[in-house]
Amino acid sequence: MSIFEVIKKDTSSGARTGALKTFHGKIKTPVFMPVGTRGAVKGTMPRQLDEAGSQIILANTFHLMLRPGVDVVEKLGGLHNFMAWDKPILTDSGGFQVFSLSSINSIDNDGVEFASPYDGMKIKLDAASVTKIQNRLGADIIMCFDQCPAFDAKPKEQHKAVERTIRWARICKESHSNNHQLLFGIVQGQIDNNLRQSCAAELVKMDFPGYAIGGLSVGEGTEQMLKTVRFTTPLLPENKPRYLMGVGTPADIIQAVEAGVDMFDCVMPTRNGRNALAFTSQGPIRLRNSAYIDDKGPVDPACGCYCCKTFSRAAIRHFFNVGEMLGPILLSLHNIVFYHNLMDKIRENIENDTFAKWAAQALQNPAFARGSKVNADIKNIE
Repeated sequence: MSIFEVIKKDTSSGARTGALKTFHGKIKTPVFMPVGTRGAVKGTMPRQLDEAGSQIILANTFHLMLRPGVDVVEKLGGLHNFMAWDKPILTDSGGFQVFSLSSINSIDNDGVEFASPYDGMKIKLDAASVTKIQNRLGADIIMCFDQCPAFDAKPKEQHKAVERTIRWARICKESHSNNHQLLFGIVQGQIDNNLRQSCAAELVKMDFPGYAIGGLSVGEGTEQMLKTVRFTTPLLPENKPRYLMGVGTPADIIQAVEAGVDMFDCVMPTRNGRNALAFTSQGPIRLRNSAYIDDKGPVDPACGCYCCKTFSRAAIRHFFNVGEMLGPILLSLHNIVFYHNLMDKIRENIENDTFAKWAAQALQNPAFARGSKVNADIKNIE
């Protein structure tokens, strides 16, 4: 039985709805995954995430491996018990975090050695060990260990990274030992179409249950990112879920869905929420601004979340300006609801075969368009 079923295809684009079966439940796609890097989605409780419509959340293997450690998580009953989340979880392999460290000592075909950012202890990771760690953590979807070079890396370095990503994917598949988990391969290659094509071709031969597009939204710019997504997505099997890692703004998501992507994760809703920026149906707003000092209205009149039903813009502005925790908590929750409502609209329009028309109109809406100064600054927060 297939773990992924395409339910409806939009006749005017690559967008599709689907159902992804995991050990902890079925996921409707396209789907957005809130990020709980260290085992918690910042500023929110699991019950709030559930009520907000979260179907699946993401945690990071690299950070959990360092603190509290895989032994601790395993003794506490696995990641679902640890996070108090009984729905699906995805763990990133930590490759992006590892290769972003300034404390890397060596990288070769066998893996990477680096100094822990917490205590300086030397740590060695390879494809087999990362897979075993994820097997023990117990997430529903786990990712292959891959190499993500800097976006401006020299061609020779990018080529080596793709070769290692392919080599490590084979080892990950051979090492994978938890039948309750789905192991996804990750396509690397930066914005080089030839590298993307060769990497995708080799990974598809390995027949993973799902595929991710990695190494984007790391400085290459939105247009190059979307161009690469549009090129890479059709290289991946139609009957497998396609996951665009670490992306992105509402506009990015709409356009990636249009290309045929099914899954997304990004820290943007919570990171922006913690920094007083709210996504709204009229466009992003910054609640620290003096314009809201006595504004009685909700953050977004079109939103029915707890934040918008209960607090005024003026009150939330006050919370931020005096350092009260409630401000970041409320806006983080509101932004997550905004993203889930966006995915609901996307799925609804695909089902009604109106997605292409809706997307064209939505991208002209200040809530989604990248043209405004506020939207241009979203990615630069924190």
